[in-house]
Amino acid sequence: MPEYNKVGFIGLGNMGGGMAQHLLGKAEALYVFDNDPAAIESLVSGGAIECVNPAGVAVACELIFLCLPYAPEVKETLFGADGISTAGNKNLTVIDTTTLDRNDAIKITSSASELGVTYCDCPVSGLPARAQDGSLTVMFGGARDVFHDVQHYLNCFGGDVRYCGTNGSGQAMKAINNVIYNINIAALCELLPLAVAVGLDAEQVASVVTSASARSFAAEHFVPRMLERNFSNDFPMQGAYKDIINVQGMAVETQALIPVVQAMTASYEAAMEAGYQSEPKSAMLKIYEKAAGVTFEKNVSS
Repeated sequence: MPEYNKVGFIGLGNMGGGMAQHLLGKAEALYVFDNDPAAIESLVSGGAIECVNPAGVAVACELIFLCLPYAPEVKETLFGADGISTAGNKNLTVIDTTTLDRNDAIKITSSASELGVTYCDCPVSGLPARAQDGSLTVMFGGARDVFHDVQHYLNCFGGDVRYCGTNGSGQAMKAINNVIYNINIAALCELLPLAVAVGLDAEQVASVVTSASARSFAAEHFVPRMLERNFSNDFPMQGAYKDIINVQGMAVETQALIPVVQAMTASYEAAMEAGYQSEPKSAMLKIYEKAAGVTFEKNVSS
């Protein structure tokens, strides 16, 4: 079993920064890189070592975690001019917590392997607060022996760490989970304005759907924010759309029927076309409010 005494982390945004904090002190050294110098400050003050580029991290480490926005950033970090692969380290394992298309993950695995780099997809689920407290759901796709070798590090920021299968399986699991979540949010956005339109009190409706049989994480997280008209400080719809594309691709590949997903996707796309792409998924609510001529919000007298 590799010791992986020197660990790297590239991509220190809202999710990656919190995850990396949990790796401080868990290895002999933690090497970090981010395009934003400010993102590194708290980690360096805690003992992490700053590198000037991804290649610098790869020279120093045997194990590197990535947490990046999209596939282009992952490919540039791995294969670009100052990328991980240019370091020439043939004993390197990369665990990528970025959310990607399943097929992108499989292709990246193959390209990395040709350069002597072991690549595994390992997306995570949970809000930045769960990255901060180390309770993320972690979904690993790759060789089982690699999973066993790195699991003690995954446990540092994961409250539920799962081996999902071969490369691409982590991304498949993440997409399935997130699209079920999307469907739940779309249903809330469609029905809450209807409730107000037929005369129900918005606050009472909110109380029922967060405590009765409709209760879910989606309801508990978003419904109070909807009441407050808070459509900020959550992951934007446009950024999360890749989960839908991922599931659509898997459905085409397997000839699966996904009519509920298709209905949700129509609502999702309509919200983005209406200009809400930078707002959270709960902004789908506004489409149905406009159609019904109502607003789902707290009572003015409350």
